[in-house]
Amino acid sequence: MADRVSLLAAGLSLGLLTLLLLVLLWFCLWRRKKKDQSLYQELPSPVPSVPSGSAPVIQVSQCSWTTPSEIPFTLPPRFTTRTRGEVQTEEEEEVKMKMEPQHDTLAHRGSLSVRSLYPVGTLLAGLYSVPPLKEVVAPPPGMATCLCFSVEYRRSGEQVMVTLFRLGNVPPRFHGNITLVELRLLPDDRRPRQAKARGSGPDPEFNDCFIFQVSGVCVPRSVLSVCVLSVEQNGKRHAVGRVLLPLEGELGRAGRVLWRDLETEDDTQNSELGDMQISLSYSPTLQRLSVVVLRARGLQLLTDAGVCVQVSLQIHTQVVKMKRSCTVTADTEPHFNHRMTFKLRVQHLDEACLSFQLQQPTDVPSEPPVLLGVLVLGPFMYARGQQLQHWMDMVNTPQEPVRLWHRLSRAT
Repeated sequence: MADRVSLLAAGLSLGLLTLLLLVLLWFCLWRRKKKDQSLYQELPSPVPSVPSGSAPVIQVSQCSWTTPSEIPFTLPPRFTTRTRGEVQTEEEEEVKMKMEPQHDTLAHRGSLSVRSLYPVGTLLAGLYSVPPLKEVVAPPPGMATCLCFSVEYRRSGEQVMVTLFRLGNVPPRFHGNITLVELRLLPDDRRPRQAKARGSGPDPEFNDCFIFQVSGVCVPRSVLSVCVLSVEQNGKRHAVGRVLLPLEGELGRAGRVLWRDLETEDDTQNSELGDMQISLSYSPTLQRLSVVVLRARGLQLLTDAGVCVQVSLQIHTQVVKMKRSCTVTADTEPHFNHRMTFKLRVQHLDEACLSFQLQQPTDVPSEPPVLLGVLVLGPFMYARGQQLQHWMDMVNTPQEPVRLWHRLSRAT
């Protein structure tokens, strides 16, 4: 009996102790929760009222706190509600503002507005319109076909900048074709730069810019070559004319628009001694140079004897091969149509030249023939102007004949 009473007393004491621990734990949790709630407080809103539809403003308190565990912050301000009457009054005011005429300073602006308070302006086309190129660079008076361009040399980057603007007075037979322009900087530039006209007609426009890398030492001996071509729908090309501009005298006038007349075959005047038409073509695979002496015009004949052409292939100062055409009857405009070929390697194209001598034999066989005129076609080492351009066209268009008229000069 005594054992049961002792066990009952021990169980009651253990239960009371457990209950006391639970009460203490609950009290501690309640104290901690109450302490956390006392750290937060609601501050008055600095903004009196915020209209509906706008974003709420949240401000962070800038005051200092004593303990690191405190995290001060501000509750969002309360939005003030408006009655239906206030909303209707505001809408009526907006309608009245729309009906009222705007100020004179805003009369040129567009009618689109945001809440009728911030008008969105429209661009005036007259203020930003660019005048046409024909009015900026009008061609000079005259009927000759001319090219408008500019040349500038930048010494800091050693660059020659060429800007093509337009052509003027293109012949009527080329109005329906595509106009191309090929640019080369002789004597070093082998591959031409090409530009295509933006349109057709008598005054096609380009507006293209090309940059050539040239050192200051090579500028005085450089020549800008501009060849104008007209291309038909089937791809056949016609030479409209060309311009050769030495850079030595033009680079000091940077920024100036230049007009230059094209040199055409139709406008070429006969020289004092006459002219000769030559066709050249070169085949890199066969290493063969083909020359065709076509005809001559405006010759100053001394006798009634026939006329022939002697062609020599020269490398540096050495004559490699010499050939003579057939002798035709004496006439001021003889037709030869004589073809001859020369063996010439590709690496010798910059070192070789062709020398043409128009001769008239005398009645006495022992006497040398009378020399009527000479012509030299070759690279920059031997020729300039149209003679140099003819040679470069032959090199850059392999296996295609290039035909041009050339003026005869006196032997030196």
